[in-house]
Amino acid sequence: MRITILLFDGFTMLDAVGGYAVLGWLPGAEVEFVAERKTIIADDLRSGGMAAWRDYSEVEATDILYVPGGPGVDPQLANEATLAFIRRLHESSTWTFGVCNGVELLAKAGVLAGKTVTTNINARADVAALGAGVVNTRYHRDGKIVTTAGVSAGIDGALYLARLIAGEDVAKTIQLGIEYYPHPPFSYASPDDAPEAIRDVIRVAEESLLLERMNATTPPFPQPAL
Repeated sequence: MRITILLFDGFTMLDAVGGYAVLGWLPGAEVEFVAERKTIIADDLRSGGMAAWRDYSEVEATDILYVPGGPGVDPQLANEATLAFIRRLHESSTWTFGVCNGVELLAKAGVLAGKTVTTNINARADVAALGAGVVNTRYHRDGKIVTTAGVSAGIDGALYLARLIAGEDVAKTIQLGIEYYPHPPFSYASPDDAPEAIRDVIRVAEESLLLERMNATTPPFPQPAL
């Protein structure tokens, strides 16, 4: 089972790594990290990165197409190479998995028309404007498309997808293996329950400040061709 995780400049690390820590343990899983160019792809904080050791031209098909989010999604919405790659792999994938505002990339690529999805709280309107129905849930399935809310929700969605693929016992075993039994120190049941003042801070950050900070910060590590 091939799992293709898309990387792009300014992705959010947990968006990619959370689901990878789950799906990578599925029996027979072969994971590849793919970007437009083979190099070390810097994350949104610019202090971390992941190696994309295949480029778009090297991947013809996959079983699971995995699209994370992050502030770097915005430039990718205008990158036809990335959108074409998503469309091409989605056409024959068994599953397509979108995390956070990575779901907006799926929508922009045209693969969510008429579908119902979930996404990051601040990306809901943008995803809906691109033709998808949006529900306010932690994760959601519509056919072969599984989508999740923001960042950490990718772990929940990946466990759900693991159960669909390999059964409940395998998914529960993976959950134990990563000791994922969250008990956060704050009692908000969902982002919609957080105080409006906090939500405003995050909304402003996600609309502009995170992308500005990302663009203004040079990664402190080399980004050689691989």
